[in-house]
Amino acid sequence: MIGRRWYVPWLFLAPALLVTALMTWGPLANTGVLAFTDAQALGGGQFTGLDNFARIAEDTEFFRALGNTALYLVVVVPALVLLPLLLAQLVHAKLPGIGAFRAVFYSPVIASMVVVGLIWSWLLSSDGLVNAVLVKLRLIAEPLPFLTDSTLLLFSCMLVTVWKGLGYYMVIYLAALSNVPNELYEAARVDGAGAVRRFRSVTVPTVRPTMLLVGTLSAISATKVFAEIYVMSSGTAGPGGQAKSIVYYIREVGLGVDGEIGYASAMSLVLFVGTLGLSVLALVLRRRGERNEA
Repeated sequence: MIGRRWYVPWLFLAPALLVTALMTWGPLANTGVLAFTDAQALGGGQFTGLDNFARIAEDTEFFRALGNTALYLVVVVPALVLLPLLLAQLVHAKLPGIGAFRAVFYSPVIASMVVVGLIWSWLLSSDGLVNAVLVKLRLIAEPLPFLTDSTLLLFSCMLVTVWKGLGYYMVIYLAALSNVPNELYEAARVDGAGAVRRFRSVTVPTVRPTMLLVGTLSAISATKVFAEIYVMSSGTAGPGGQAKSIVYYIREVGLGVDGEIGYASAMSLVLFVGTLGLSVLALVLRRRGERNEA
């Protein structure tokens, strides 16, 4: 009787699978096809083979955006791996009112990136609070161009990304810390280990798989950065567009009635392969770590 109803679970899954196919698999397949064409926003679509990828190899603007994205990864990922862990360690203690602190730290996560970007734009503008405080403390002689200098703009966007992601990854680490046996900490205390040594010798080794997960998630997110740069630069990506990310550049190329959909799709395919490579690398490192622990 049960064998005759093998299709019942699939009936429950069918709506979700249909939505996933329409919203994810379908567009992904379409992008893969368009990447090998000269499709335009208002027509075209002739097969051009690898011409788009050859163009990418000679596109200095693409490599500038790639460099900005790589810099984003180098700065943001380590910060989002370590800082949320330290924050989770601080709020993991069972103290009165600690839940309120956790809620405060998590609140930026539920805020829209557009709202967060606007708030930080006001704070970092030439007449904003940050420059006003720095000038008042005489740490700088004149306001810093956080939003008008391409390098400072990029690092300002990184600050926003880290600030907004702290609470999200903190919750992931809190779940991991709750599974760490207290006996390990007690044994470390008996051996005379201080707080720093307990963190290094007990906490870090036990949550290492979670750290790898957070690193993977934050790396994938960093490769897709767009909203921070767009909002905080008012849609300009800094002077001369020097602070563009790959996603920003893809949007720029494919947007409008003159948008080069085929070329934008080719760059999107390159980005997808790169992101997939990060995921595979993380999986390999995790399995290698599990073998070493075994």
